[in-house]
Amino acid sequence: MKHRIARLGLLAAAIALSAVAHAQNVPAQFVVTGKAAEKLQDYSTLNLATAQRIAETCERLVTAHGGGQHSIIFLDKEGNHIYYDRMDGQGYTNVVTPEMKALTALRTRAPSVIIQNIVAQNPEMEAYEVQLGRYPVEGGIPIVIDHQMIGVVGTGGYPPNPPEWEDEICAHKAMLEVLGPSVPPLPEVVKQQRPANRGTLPTPTFGTTTPPKSSLPSDFVVTGSGAAHVFDANQISLAAAKKLVRACRDWAAAKGATMSAYVLDNAGEMVHMERMDGQISNDVHTALLKAQTALKLREPTSIRGTQMLNAGRPSPRNLGPNMFNFYLDSGGIPIVVDGQMVGAVGVSGVDGGQDENCAIEGLKAAFGDHALLPVYGPAGAGRGPAPAPSAQR
Repeated sequence: MKHRIARLGLLAAAIALSAVAHAQNVPAQFVVTGKAAEKLQDYSTLNLATAQRIAETCERLVTAHGGGQHSIIFLDKEGNHIYYDRMDGQGYTNVVTPEMKALTALRTRAPSVIIQNIVAQNPEMEAYEVQLGRYPVEGGIPIVIDHQMIGVVGTGGYPPNPPEWEDEICAHKAMLEVLGPSVPPLPEVVKQQRPANRGTLPTPTFGTTTPPKSSLPSDFVVTGSGAAHVFDANQISLAAAKKLVRACRDWAAAKGATMSAYVLDNAGEMVHMERMDGQISNDVHTALLKAQTALKLREPTSIRGTQMLNAGRPSPRNLGPNMFNFYLDSGGIPIVVDGQMVGAVGVSGVDGGQDENCAIEGLKAAFGDHALLPVYGPAGAGRGPAPAPSAQR
């Protein structure tokens, strides 16, 4: 029995060493390392810095190609968000389909164009693929280095014009530029045969030539053709959202901490997201819940959360927020600029319960005195010992 246990121990050690050696095939600059990797128990997960570089490279390429509207998302091998950018003026489907494409690449370990090709050759397969959670549209690509998948990317929003340009071409070119020539080539696209009896009805257009105007500074909100495309000049811009999150990230890093943060627009759709290396799934998901709750309530999540603590209600009464999917831990704040709500931010994962402070630092960096912030009154101002915050400039 002892010999058997010893053999099992040696086998486990050999497997562990083999896994470490295989993970080491991936250059360290592209993956989570050190204590952050120890926390994740994974040394082959795409890191934030690489995801950001690929995203910003793709955005530069799509802009140079004459497009100004593009969305891109990065997922780890468990499907958790690592990074997300939505360029100004993207509509609903442009916002949500990149993740659908990325999940398709994750589930199949192959570019989503493979599923698109299957459906193109046999349209009857579309229902089966969708039922299996596979979105049959190009734009999702596994991020593979030296035969090791470290994450996936999904892109969307650019009007397809193959083979010259489309979503997956942008992502692939960006990956080649950032990761190097080891990136696998894209599969060929199978052209779908159009039915001979296809309709010829005229297609209507719906748009505006006059961009809507906002009373807010142009640095804060979507402007020009982007605002015209979504008929809204009071959505937070990608530039402002990134400035907010980067300031929060720097603030957390200066304290030796990490964080996950989401910025949503005033309709609740993602604009920008970042997950610092070492953040676990819970940190990612609660950050999103906080942003969504702050947007729905039109107030910081800490206000109602503190009020409930001060009220000292028995447990059954505290179940009420769950009926509305509210997450009342501090760290979610509606983004109100000069009295106009342009979105919401949610932060989680900062050590010591500092999520809200991190979000506040980001809001101050992005909007200065224009932002509405939670302000705490003296202890005992509410119904219990904890001070209840209010929203003030």
